[in-house]
Amino acid sequence: MVGSAILVGVILAYALFSKFLAKTPITGPIIFVLFGVLAGPEALDLVTVGLTSDTIQVILEGTLVIILFTDAAVIDVAAARKQLTIPTRLLTVGLIGTIAAGIALAAAMFGELGFWGAAVVAVTLAPTDAALGQAVVTNDLVPSPVRQGLAVESGLNDGIAVPFLAIAIAGAAGEMTSGSGFIQLFVEEIGIAIIVGLAVGYVGGKLIALCSERGWMSREWRQMSVPILAVLCYLIATPLHGSGFIAAFVAGLVFGKLVRDRYPDVCTLSEATSYLMTMLSFFLFGALLLGPRITDITWEITLYAIASLTVIRMIPVGIAMIGSRFTLRTVLFLGWFGPRGIASLVFAGTVVAEYDPVSTEITLTIVSATVALSVLLHGLSAWPLSNIYGRWVAEMDAESDTGEVQDVDEIRVRHRVTPVSAGIRNTQRNP
Repeated sequence: MVGSAILVGVILAYALFSKFLAKTPITGPIIFVLFGVLAGPEALDLVTVGLTSDTIQVILEGTLVIILFTDAAVIDVAAARKQLTIPTRLLTVGLIGTIAAGIALAAAMFGELGFWGAAVVAVTLAPTDAALGQAVVTNDLVPSPVRQGLAVESGLNDGIAVPFLAIAIAGAAGEMTSGSGFIQLFVEEIGIAIIVGLAVGYVGGKLIALCSERGWMSREWRQMSVPILAVLCYLIATPLHGSGFIAAFVAGLVFGKLVRDRYPDVCTLSEATSYLMTMLSFFLFGALLLGPRITDITWEITLYAIASLTVIRMIPVGIAMIGSRFTLRTVLFLGWFGPRGIASLVFAGTVVAEYDPVSTEITLTIVSATVALSVLLHGLSAWPLSNIYGRWVAEMDAESDTGEVQDVDEIRVRHRVTPVSAGIRNTQRNP
């Protein structure tokens, strides 16, 4: 009980200074991961609780599902249709390239894993997490196509990665199926998820709009319906062998289009809920996953974690953006802000439950090191780099006399500059 009281106290203390901290590079995930590591499972009576605990997995999966639905609900679908270049490239060439590069390097550095073990590591670390770069996707200085592109990528790539993870785990366990089985798996996971998401988002949105207009539904229950619909998507899609994560994101897109304009505050409760659950998830990560494995992190694992956040992500993104007319600085910005977070933790729980126990420890240690490094580096850099990049775009816009930049495609190759590091200068953050 004492440990739980301390955790609640830390949450309250963070809440009291949250607005002040929002203007600094010290993010919530950084604070709660650090607290989790320092407190450890013993301090909070979690000694017998592991990552495979049903309770822990429910918290992690529930957090991810609510985040995906809520983030999708606030996306401007009409604008997103005109700005599909970035997410389409990131979710195809970018994602596949990231997985392939991750497999190649993991297999080379950790021979004991073998090809399929390396594939498990690579796929687990492939999904991105917009929560760790919240300043990027909410900063109005960053052009809408970049913000929405990164948001859509983080919303869909974890669901798309689920079939890859299933294949990798099956391969590692020696339970390979035929090529046609792979295709069927992808079709089921993604196709069923889209159908469920469209149905739940549309029916749920229409019912909430109808009942609200007729005065049958209170404002409080309208807001509570958002996380309820998010969880409902997951509970329907998963037993049907669809991706509950893709279903939640698709449903959020449909729901937001139907309801958001009439009731702008509809996502208020779900945003607060998902934020609190996110902090709790990172605390659990620090206490149960990172803390017990800190001493097992070798220089090879550290090197792989650094590579995972840089070359393994950034080179495929660069390749994906070939022919897009984006400047080098924009490509580097997109490549850097691919943080690893809750989706990787959910996948790590799957690995523990289903993967070969001999290779599980090294896999979890690699995942722990990479997510911890991402929490730190992306947290520290999200606010300053998004401001620097946004101001640079504004300057390019002013020079070209085109008015406010509405589409990054307007920034032509003629504005090509040196990498981000060459253009960084001291700027004051927005209050």
